[in-house]
Amino acid sequence: QVQLVESGGGSVQPGGSLRLSCAASGDTANYNCIAWFRQAPGNEREGVITRHIENGRDWLADSAKGRFSISQDQAKNTVYLQMHMLKPEDTAIYYCAAGRGAAGYCPSLQRLNAYHYWGQGTQVSVSS
Repeated sequence: QVQLVESGGGSVQPGGSLRLSCAASGDTANYNCIAWFRQAPGNEREGVITRHIENGRDWLADSAKGRFSISQDQAKNTVYLQMHMLKPEDTAIYYCAAGRGAAGYCPSLQRLNAYHYWGQGTQVSVSS
């Protein structure tokens, strides 16, 4: 089993920045990809960014390109989502999720069910 705990959410003004953390524990050998998803009220959960922990490759949704990045601290089993130039439409609950990719690739961000472990989410609100 893998446990994921997100933190760092909060309220920020448009154009601001925020860094979310995802701390993993348990049997971390069960996954090699960590992703961030988000879900706004009334919307389906959508993928934002995913990283292959072993080779450092990232895949970003169009909404994240140029504004969001992912980093990791392997010693702490923690992955971070750095968000810049936040917009009101970025308001959502942000979840981190872990899954296993193959051949150096992570499961597509459209394949939510390929990510087997999920955190409880952290709220991000962007408004003036």
